[in-house]
Amino acid sequence: MDYLLFRLYGPLASWGEIAVGESRHTAPYPGKSAILGLLAAALGIKREEEDRQKALAEGYHFGIKVLSTGSLLRDYHTTQVPDSVGSFSYRTRRDEMVIGKDRLGTLLSSREYRCDALSIVAVRALDKAPYSLRELQGALLKPKLHLYLGRKSCPLAAPLKPLVLPAEGFGNALDKYQIGPLYISSHLMQKALKETESGVLADAPTLAFLSQEDRRWLAIGKESPRYYWEGEAGDLKAQQVLIRHDQPISRGRWQFTQREENFLMTKEGD
Repeated sequence: MDYLLFRLYGPLASWGEIAVGESRHTAPYPGKSAILGLLAAALGIKREEEDRQKALAEGYHFGIKVLSTGSLLRDYHTTQVPDSVGSFSYRTRRDEMVIGKDRLGTLLSSREYRCDALSIVAVRALDKAPYSLRELQGALLKPKLHLYLGRKSCPLAAPLKPLVLPAEGFGNALDKYQIGPLYISSHLMQKALKETESGVLADAPTLAFLSQEDRRWLAIGKESPRYYWEGEAGDLKAQQVLIRHDQPISRGRWQFTQREENFLMTKEGD
């Protein structure tokens, strides 16, 4: 079976959990709603297109390998907005600050982010998948809308590097994916050029894996690799079944429901 694989890395990411009061927590890894949002943006599917959003949510299963959860950052956030005035609506932020100046109130919230987290995502198409894995790969290479890691303030810091590979299951697919270096220094480039005689840099062994510099800065190896997946993995045995509240019902109304997700933690090199 074929799987679409890509990597997710950025200086900041926010994988939203259930919001309670003023607290906006983040999970240590991307949930299903976040991955679906990324794919929808790449395909140009907007929030109000409920039918296309629903087809995307029901057409695929996802697996995730977390190489680094990064470090937790908490931001004390303040926002000034005016309260509503009957049926009147403010058209711009300037209108809120100028026309609604006398009605401004302050909203306080505490928001969490993950710093320098790195994950690999595997996508498996189901029978009712609206797009082939090759079409998803093409969309990730040339996205129609802006891609980000949970929040618009969290841009990608490395190319997604989407690949379609045959594998026996989620575990095999995630393990065989060659993640490549996140940052290619001049020294790394010179080494890669010496390794390949064909002139095709993609063939250089050095560019197939994370560099030593990447591994040091991301503390790769200090955490045990974690696998999360839905449905049958085919080659992984779950240690625990988690309940996540990230199955989209309506993107327009921001409604989500529960789903089951399998979890396995291994030692690096297993």
